[in-house]
Amino acid sequence: MNVIWRTLLVILQARRRVRRDGTLGPTDVGTVRLTTLPTDIDILRHMNNGRYLSLFDLGRWDLLIRTGLFDSMKQRGWYAVVSSETVTFRKSLELWQRFDVESRMIGHDDKAVFLEHRAVVDGEVYARVIVRARMLRRSGGTVSHEELFAAVGRPEGIPDIEEWIHDWAAAVALPPTKAPAPSTWN
Repeated sequence: MNVIWRTLLVILQARRRVRRDGTLGPTDVGTVRLTTLPTDIDILRHMNNGRYLSLFDLGRWDLLIRTGLFDSMKQRGWYAVVSSETVTFRKSLELWQRFDVESRMIGHDDKAVFLEHRAVVDGEVYARVIVRARMLRRSGGTVSHEELFAAVGRPEGIPDIEEWIHDWAAAVALPPTKAPAPSTWN
C-alpha cells in the first residue's frame, strides 16, 4: 500500500500514453517522471534504499501497460512475480528531487524475463536494478516461454544478457518452492 496512489497514477498515465502515442516495442525504454517525496526519505535525509525497489515497480507497471503485455497477461490469467533482483546505488536522491525511472526488457533465459531499471537525473544514472521475473498462472503453475511468446510475440532485437547476469541469477537462486529450504547458517 505504500505506493498505491502512485501506482494507480502511473497506470492511468500509461494507458493515456498508449492511446496518444501507441504501444512501445518490446526493446524500447519506458520512462516515468517522479519526485522524491517526504515518505521516500529516511533518517539520513535521502531516499531510503528500500524505496528504490518500490519505485522501480512503477517503471515495470508503465512498461507492462505501454508494451501491451499487461492486457495479454490479464486475458490469460497470468501475472509476473519478481524472483530476484540486485540493485546498485551511485548517488543519493534528495527530498523533492525530480528523476526519471527508465525501464527496459534486457532479455530472457529458459525460465525468466530480465529487466533493467535506472533512476536517472539529467541523463546521469543514480541507481540501477536488474530484475529477474517469472510468469505465473492465477490457476497455479508457471507460464512457459513458448506460451508467453506465442501469445505476445517473441521480442526481436534484444541483445544477449551479459554473462555476469546469468552468473548472478544462478548464484542467488533458492530451491524450488516444493523442495526443502531449511534456514541453516554456516
